[in-house]
Amino acid sequence: MEGLKLDKWGYEVRTSSDSCISAINDYYHQVLAYGRNREVILEALVHDKDCVLANILAAHFLHSSDPSKAASLIEAAKSRIEQSTSYEKAVFEAINYLFSHDRDDDVAVELHSKLLRDFPRDLASLKRAQLLCFYMGRADLSLDLVQQLCHVLQYECRYKEAVQFMEECSKSWSSCVHKCFGPAVAGLCTGKLDVFEDRLKILAASLTDQANWFLEWHLDLLILWALACTKELSKAEDLLNGLKLRLSEMSKKKQQIMQRAMQLAEAVYEFGRGNEKQALEILGPDFDAYTYKIIGASDEQVDVFNEVWYVMLLNTGQATKAIESIEKQIKQREGAPFLWRLLEKGYKLSSRPEAAAIGENARVLETAYFN
Repeated sequence: MEGLKLDKWGYEVRTSSDSCISAINDYYHQVLAYGRNREVILEALVHDKDCVLANILAAHFLHSSDPSKAASLIEAAKSRIEQSTSYEKAVFEAINYLFSHDRDDDVAVELHSKLLRDFPRDLASLKRAQLLCFYMGRADLSLDLVQQLCHVLQYECRYKEAVQFMEECSKSWSSCVHKCFGPAVAGLCTGKLDVFEDRLKILAASLTDQANWFLEWHLDLLILWALACTKELSKAEDLLNGLKLRLSEMSKKKQQIMQRAMQLAEAVYEFGRGNEKQALEILGPDFDAYTYKIIGASDEQVDVFNEVWYVMLLNTGQATKAIESIEKQIKQREGAPFLWRLLEKGYKLSSRPEAAAIGENARVLETAYFN
């Protein structure tokens, strides 16, 4: 453990192993890109079992799937904390508090905020903080956090770093949106799942691995849909029950906030199974996905659940309500070809003569969107 190395963000880590740092950096990449190989952090411990940063990051990765192992890693980090760098101490303090039985989310966010004020280039910690804010139903805090970090860099005359920080955020967040939600939007919105069936089955095969579960709520919802849709029902039920268990282990205050997320999970599960009427009953007649940002998703990411709702309305004979909702949404997202295709379907079901013009508009947008 002797020696110092710099991680991806340029912060000092107490280790003499280049391989340990490389594994930590690979883990950062997986976290930011919603990758499925986050277990790479365990390789860091193979190269340096005493590295505090590696131990606490690995504990965070394992805390849902293997809590006893996570606890042993936390103890390993604690035993070496005095020899660690100031950066490692700050990361340890912020993450370790997340495991507290009487955890207060406001305190958790403040600890991450303090960490990021001192080490503003740490995008992995920023992402953790953002998810905390989303799960609290306080997406506004997440934006405030980003602005705060930019102001810190600017105040210290680190203008180049401030610009680079925003560019890195833009790249990683945009990549996550398109990588995780693009295929789901296309399949769900058009209803042409046969086009994606082979890819979906391949994806679902990997998603039966529970190591990919319970990392992010909004990813769990998409996994839940993919498993149910490809008839991996026993695995889908396991995931759904796992989410219910995690909800039951939350504080009463947190349960009240996250109950909406659980409701959405149950609806997605029924939708994937083909029980659209039941899914609609769960969501209710006035569903608006933008009020479900507690799942840790952006506006663009939660849009997919609005579109699922429109599909279900159309498929259950509620074309008039679907048209009304879709037209309202198109005013906000006029350039989205999927919405125009759904509107076309609604008009056809209602025998409205404008259906052909709506379809042509959708075709033009699709050509521009995919070419």
